Amino acid sequence: MAAQPAVRGRWISDWDPEDEVAWRDGGKRVARRNLAVSIASEHVGFSVWSLWSVLVLFMTPQIGLGFDPGQKFLLVIIPTVVGAALRLPYSYAVTRFGGRNWTVFATALLLIPALLALYFVQRPGTDLWVFLVIGALTGVGGGNFASSMTNITAFFPLRHQGWALGLNAGGGNVGVAVVQLLGLLVISVAGDTHPAYVVAAYLPLIVVISLLAFLRMDNVAGVRTERGAQREAAADRATWWISLLYIGTFGSFIGYAFAFGLVLQYEFGSTPLEAVSFTFLGPLLGSFARPLGGLLADRVGGAVVTFWNFLAMAAGTVLLLIASARHSFALFTTGFIALFVLSGLGNGSTYKMIPAVFNHRAEQAILAGHDAPPAFARARRLSGAVIAIAGTVGALGGAGVNAAFRLSYHSGTGTGAPAFCAFLGYYALCMAVTWAVFLRRTPQAASGPVAARREGSHV
Repeated sequence: MAAQPAVRGRWISDWDPEDEVAWRDGGKRVARRNLAVSIASEHVGFSVWSLWSVLVLFMTPQIGLGFDPGQKFLLVIIPTVVGAALRLPYSYAVTRFGGRNWTVFATALLLIPALLALYFVQRPGTDLWVFLVIGALTGVGGGNFASSMTNITAFFPLRHQGWALGLNAGGGNVGVAVVQLLGLLVISVAGDTHPAYVVAAYLPLIVVISLLAFLRMDNVAGVRTERGAQREAAADRATWWISLLYIGTFGSFIGYAFAFGLVLQYEFGSTPLEAVSFTFLGPLLGSFARPLGGLLADRVGGAVVTFWNFLAMAAGTVLLLIASARHSFALFTTGFIALFVLSGLGNGSTYKMIPAVFNHRAEQAILAGHDAPPAFARARRLSGAVIAIAGTVGALGGAGVNAAFRLSYHSGTGTGAPAFCAFLGYYALCMAVTWAVFLRRTPQAASGPVAARREGSHV
């Protein structure tokens, strides 16, 4: 692999992750080094993005920030929407400026919302609109996901992408659990009147990871895309089918992660300490499940894993409805944590479907007489664009989850049952789409890598 100076930073050119010789002779080492820093950057991005899922638990009249349920759910909806909206431009930015360059910038940018949150959560009587603006700014942490995932696809060959993307995303997703664990630590040690301690812990971490990205990451010329790649992907039906599925997996994960603590407070009257004692567990297990979902998809096919996963998510939602009707805290938290694990598995398997669909099309093009290099280059380009689009739409699904909870609890019913019924219907829809679009005409005898290559053969 030859290195060429282009813009400020290291650039690797002539990079082909499918080249076995290059992969053995250093490519694997370069890929893993970039993956490690990428995970750290995405981790702190997710933590800042999900800060408000913890900070709202501290917001009580006792510290001069007494907001009602509707206002608190709004405070977790706003970062979700902004983070989703930023995913497309962030994915495009990494193709323009390079993975290393953009990671340094995007990580350092997290200092702005963190510092603002640190200051204003210590100001009793601060108006809601101020926190809504700060919440919107924390959305930049959600944008990091798309740029990170687009960048990492350029380092790993297809046969390792399910695991690599799952590990990268899972390491980021666990940031949601870590910030909630930090909230538990602060409440346990200092009480529920010191939200600033949660925010302050991230300031040095942001600085350190920005420096690590500057020193240890590489820019890959191969991640650059032609103008219009996202338009081309947006015109493809497969993009929107996969995006619909990703709403059901990642939308559930991030929506539940932001809302879990508030749901426990309004469903069972839990104190901040009681709520935060459980909220970290679901995102933590769901984050660890994401690489497993990618690994399973590498072996048996992403669509197969995704279909059965949605069936299990529907069953978990029925369990929540039963628990809510019986007012059983133990059954409710068990069902919710199971949904986190399943959403994590589904995140990994759904994302694996993206490169599988487009690489299968490249193989079809080669069989039809087209040259292999441009066919696979197009597949990588479209895969990166679809990752950005699906990530955007999926994160917007998280806002939909929180909006459903806000309507359920703000309406005075005192229960999330209407929201759970809506989620159950959506999971049934996702099962039908997965079967009809990605599995129905796929030979059932195929399994493992063969099945993965055949996914999307008719979309």
